[in-house]
Amino acid sequence: MSDGTGAYVHQVGQAELRWMGETSTYFLATGDGTDCAFCLVEERANRGDSVPLHRHPDDMESFYVLEGELTIYIDGETGISAPAGSFAHLPGGTVHGFRVESENARYLILTTPRHGEFYRAITLASRPGGLPPTESVEGPQIKQAGRDYGIEFIGPLPD
Repeated sequence: MSDGTGAYVHQVGQAELRWMGETSTYFLATGDGTDCAFCLVEERANRGDSVPLHRHPDDMESFYVLEGELTIYIDGETGISAPAGSFAHLPGGTVHGFRVESENARYLILTTPRHGEFYRAITLASRPGGLPPTESVEGPQIKQAGRDYGIEFIGPLPD
């Protein structure tokens, strides 16, 4: 709901929902809705889901873990446990990645509008009723989006 000033409220289930495999991404705020100030997404993922080591020089990214536990990898350091209530800020250019350690995890990602568009490029719209799409995002699509949005993939997460 918007009042014409740019202020708005998303009730539960109203935010745009997209999927990458079994990971759901709710676009709570985008550059279009924040006068290009920021992007905020809520993701829900399952144990073992991960993002490999990567960096994006022009886009900061911050995580707030709402439920579950992540292991966050920063600049080649050993993984850092991030249970519910943890916050991580990653300035642009920081090498990082993460893995879901708990059965499920729910976390917020605050980033730039441009990086939010990268998320959109590597996810697919949900089917009616919020169901995941029947097709999946493939490696070439992710690599192309990385090139388009300035993401450099470094390699797999340390074991």
